[in-house]
Amino acid sequence: MTGTRHFRLAWFVAIVSVLLAVAGCGTSRNGSSSSTTITPSAGGTTGGSLPSLQHVAVIMLENQNYSTVVGSSSMPFFNSEIKQGALATNYFANAHPSLPNYFALTTGQTLVTQDASGTQNVDNVVRVLSAAGKSWKGYFQSLPSTGYMGLDVPPYIKHHNPFAYFSDVLNSSSQQQNVVNLTQLGVDAGANQLPNYVFIVPDDAHSGGECPGGGTACTNDQKIVAADGFLRDTVNTLMSSTSFQQSGVIVVVWDEANESDTSNGGGHIAMLLLGTRVKAGLQSGTFLQHPSVLRFTLQALGVNSFPGNASSATELGGFFQ
Repeated sequence: MTGTRHFRLAWFVAIVSVLLAVAGCGTSRNGSSSSTTITPSAGGTTGGSLPSLQHVAVIMLENQNYSTVVGSSSMPFFNSEIKQGALATNYFANAHPSLPNYFALTTGQTLVTQDASGTQNVDNVVRVLSAAGKSWKGYFQSLPSTGYMGLDVPPYIKHHNPFAYFSDVLNSSSQQQNVVNLTQLGVDAGANQLPNYVFIVPDDAHSGGECPGGGTACTNDQKIVAADGFLRDTVNTLMSSTSFQQSGVIVVVWDEANESDTSNGGGHIAMLLLGTRVKAGLQSGTFLQHPSVLRFTLQALGVNSFPGNASSATELGGFFQ
């Protein structure tokens, strides 16, 4: 928790500096003033310029509509962070079910129409990060062992792990060592050894898509309470790293909406950016989908090769100071 307080203090100082420099153009992190809004863009940018970062972390949650999480009293941590982060209000998943969206976030393409796939040899985030000399890890809650490429071992679910399908990982024992259990996140953060690209996935009991007890008899509120607790603990762990506090951004995003919402492919979902360079309190109505997050994660790390539809995806510069 200490790391989180320091992070938030840094956030506050940065925002106050902007307010003093440009009167009336900033936003208050405590929500006392109205938030800035980016109007929908007809082009390929939200305006502004992207920061240069040492770390980008993507935290994936599951199967919830925008309307069920934004403003929900069952997700108090997530909603408190909206005041301090930048929220995309017009963000849509690319498809149903889950796996096509995980691929969209890591290859810029949906590739499949179901939660199953053979080996994928397409351009992907691992390939371009490695070619650029950037480090990466996937942190998966309940992963049976480091480098595990096998089938489901509930509550670990394979189709929530896109790296388990990439030829770049399947054909490389060294790359497989970058697929680790979530417990390694605390170790790496505590030692200030987080990789440049961090991909974090809860197990089925904490994702927000299934019942926390592993059964089928629970309310949707119970699902998102579990997801909110996971999110709180994970954000706090990331912020215990001094290097991440100073030069890191977190992307919190859902894979897809409830399957009854098929708008724009995968339904209306929330995406929130957190970090000292983010415009606190900003809400953007620009239409966005998963390839924009992929493009952002690479651009912010100084990588200029964009897989699939990330090459033409809308940039997120307007979300940053």
